[in-house]
Amino acid sequence: MPDRSATQTAPSPGSLASGGEGVSGAAIDLVGVTKAYPGQGAPAVDSISLQVPAGEIVMLVGPSGCGKTTTLKMINRLIEPTSGTITIGGRDVLSLDGDELRREIGYVIQAGGLFPHMSVAKNVGIVPGMLGWDRRRIAERTDELLELVGLDPRRYRDRFPRELSGGQQQRVGVARALAADPPVLLMDEPFGAVDPITRQRLQDELLSIQDELHKTIVCVTHDFDEAVKLGDRIVVLGEGARVVQYDTPAEVLSHPADSFVGDFVGSGAALKALTLVRVDDLDGLEQTTTARVGEPVADVAARARAAQDAAAVVLDDRNRPLRWVWVRQLEEEGERVGDRADDLPTVGRRSTLNDALDAMLGSSYGGVVVTGRRDGYEGVLFVQTAIEAVQTSRRRESREATPVAGNDDDTARALEDTRPVEEGAA
Repeated sequence: MPDRSATQTAPSPGSLASGGEGVSGAAIDLVGVTKAYPGQGAPAVDSISLQVPAGEIVMLVGPSGCGKTTTLKMINRLIEPTSGTITIGGRDVLSLDGDELRREIGYVIQAGGLFPHMSVAKNVGIVPGMLGWDRRRIAERTDELLELVGLDPRRYRDRFPRELSGGQQQRVGVARALAADPPVLLMDEPFGAVDPITRQRLQDELLSIQDELHKTIVCVTHDFDEAVKLGDRIVVLGEGARVVQYDTPAEVLSHPADSFVGDFVGSGAALKALTLVRVDDLDGLEQTTTARVGEPVADVAARARAAQDAAAVVLDDRNRPLRWVWVRQLEEEGERVGDRADDLPTVGRRSTLNDALDAMLGSSYGGVVVTGRRDGYEGVLFVQTAIEAVQTSRRRESREATPVAGNDDDTARALEDTRPVEEGAA
């Protein structure tokens, strides 16, 4: 069982204590926790013991019916345990009033679980309102959190859930869960109801938020790739929530505890290992010519020619990328850079190399735009840098002689076939 990663401070009366300096999350300990239902031969959860370090993301994976969601719901007592102890930040949750406990724990479910008759702002502010915050403080917190999850408050605070896409609803659900600044965030299949592209963006958003807030997050998922991408640690559960393996994603991938875990890892483990490499880990994030909305196109073209760039990234007034466009196309559009936005694929600094490769394969510019906090432009990751990272990963695996399925060389060859449509493209 892993040790806790942060020194715990003494809990204050009636609250859940957070971790040490720089960590706003709190450690969670489950000791011998069991949930048995009358009339059933075996417990749904049979004496699970688990330590979740403060400020980390721990992913619960396992087959349907193994007790993942039951375990999650016992942490905030949506389901009452039959026996055992659960502590958060050193405080026994069974000693707290259930409603008060849940106001101190964020909870995110599929499709956000928003109240349809309430605006976005009222959905986000519901828990602070229950805690007695004044209107001004709630409004400020709501706008802050909408910014954090990538939604412009001016555009979205007064909308209703029916006016939002599935991905936007899920972002509001995350904002609502964070509204009262809880030390713990519980997530039950949070991205399972959205399309793959939106799911990737929401995953990246969660990692970006976690970089900023350092909450303790426990997340249930059926998607092992998602567990590898998001988790600091992965819990593979068997029937009755038996802990089969609890370790880092790298260890679960390279050293499955048994054939049961190996089946979850599945084939193509070498390609899954690309999920362990973040854009942040790569040396080679480059700068290309950028253009601001309203700027004279002639100035942009002059900078691009000087830098030998054939394309430029257009940024809005908040430094967010709107599109990546050929300079000659900008010159044909008018004298000043317009504010038109394309469906521009981007990846965050905490995105995986696997996500970056997917985005590059659909790009005609030979790379992908990288964003940082609050979706601000950071630079560009080009194909050659990704190829070198794949080859380095492959050489490392060969040195370690770890048997894996799949072949990263195939990925490298596929990428080498990706060429910018226009000669000299950025």
